[in-house]
Amino acid sequence: MEAKRPRSKVTLEAARLLGRRVALGRRERRWTLGDLAERVGTSEVTMRKVERGDPTVALGTAFEAAALVGVRLFSHDASVRAREAELVDARLAVLPARTRRRAVDDDF
Repeated sequence: MEAKRPRSKVTLEAARLLGRRVALGRRERRWTLGDLAERVGTSEVTMRKVERGDPTVALGTAFEAAALVGVRLFSHDASVRAREAELVDARLAVLPARTRRRAVDDDF
């Protein structure tokens, strides 16, 4: 069994919110948990984890479930998403590829 990793309060809240939005979208479409699991290509157990906001679920699985039930993660307009990706890539291009290790203060 894998050791439980600590998660920040923000991460847990965001995962729960995404899960609740997926559950709402699924129910609005009158899909069963099995219907959504089949469309995502995963099990009902995993879909329950998504809807509970379990942060151990694969990001791609949670995003696919969200997309299928209409949860807006990013712009639905492909050109807007492409432009945003270009802006991020441009910023990454001017930053150093490697960074020095420094002490991390993650005590929220």
